Amino acid sequence: MPSYVVMQPTTLCNLDCSYCYLPLRADDRRMSPAVARAVAADVNRWAGQQRFSVVWHGGEPMAAGREQLARLMAPFAPGVEHHMQTNATLIDDAWCDFFREQQVRVSVSVDGPEQDNQARRDRGGHGRYQIIMKGIEALRRNGLTFAALCVVSDPGPGVATRLYEFFLELGCDVLGINIEEREGVNTRENRHDAGAVRAFWSELTAAWRIAPRIHVREIEWTLRYVAAVLDGTTSDLLPRQLDPIPTIGYDGSVVLLSPELAGFNDGRYGDFSSGNVLTTPLADLLLAPQRTRWVAEFVEGVEACRATCPYFGFCGGGHAANRYFEHGRFDGTETEHCHNSKINLLEGVLEHVSRA
Repeated sequence: MPSYVVMQPTTLCNLDCSYCYLPLRADDRRMSPAVARAVAADVNRWAGQQRFSVVWHGGEPMAAGREQLARLMAPFAPGVEHHMQTNATLIDDAWCDFFREQQVRVSVSVDGPEQDNQARRDRGGHGRYQIIMKGIEALRRNGLTFAALCVVSDPGPGVATRLYEFFLELGCDVLGINIEEREGVNTRENRHDAGAVRAFWSELTAAWRIAPRIHVREIEWTLRYVAAVLDGTTSDLLPRQLDPIPTIGYDGSVVLLSPELAGFNDGRYGDFSSGNVLTTPLADLLLAPQRTRWVAEFVEGVEACRATCPYFGFCGGGHAANRYFEHGRFDGTETEHCHNSKINLLEGVLEHVSRA
């Protein structure tokens, strides 16, 4: 049983960020309430047994509009938690009322101060930093807590400190940091000097330790792993089996393990879908995920990582989309994403701890 599903209410995004991986972000293909009802049939049952979340992700989910999102959320039981990843450009007081009424937990995508947001532009090439900040101010004005997600394209000296100080002032309570990934339609190089990346994560850890008022996803996960190594309990950190992370596309198609694969089609693997909730219940599609050819190949890659990589206990074998978009297949092992956001993350945090 999964712990959350990702729902794509629309493929459309009102921005055109240069590092975006989405192939259909210029098209407004919307999810129908029938898809939401089909997903909710299983999700409501799962939510009665454990904590369960629905993550609304696009495109830009808010581009679907409040009325459409309300129709899509309606079939889900009150106990289901709703989360939304948004670029914040459309947030105003009316949207804040919607978030409060629907009990939606918001995470905003912003890459730090204005100088770090050059990739976040509209289709006319205009920067949207001030509009993003206006949306964030609406959240603060309405007393809504929010998380933040930051993409770092150049992890150079001083960047981590600048970012952490920005997010402290911004007022988010949780921060996730992604070093830019080469995936989807984004083919930009993501190879960085290993020492520079380690120094970035070490610098971020140092800034966080001075004022640990934000939950920094990467640092806290790393520290939990280190503590588990010292306690001899690392086997408790990784799930006993892969979390399927089902992503429900606008049309009801289900892509497992990596939301970034939704909307793509490959001559070898097809559309990466394991089926469609409009014809097969989601629970049935999750019964034997390895019936999907590429998933079985990915599991082979994970086992190869387990057998050969000393960092396996930390990352659990990496992400399917990174393998595919970097290697063109799923049974490879190390990726640049592994180095940037797993191996050098762990080494960077340990480097700071060893000096502290």
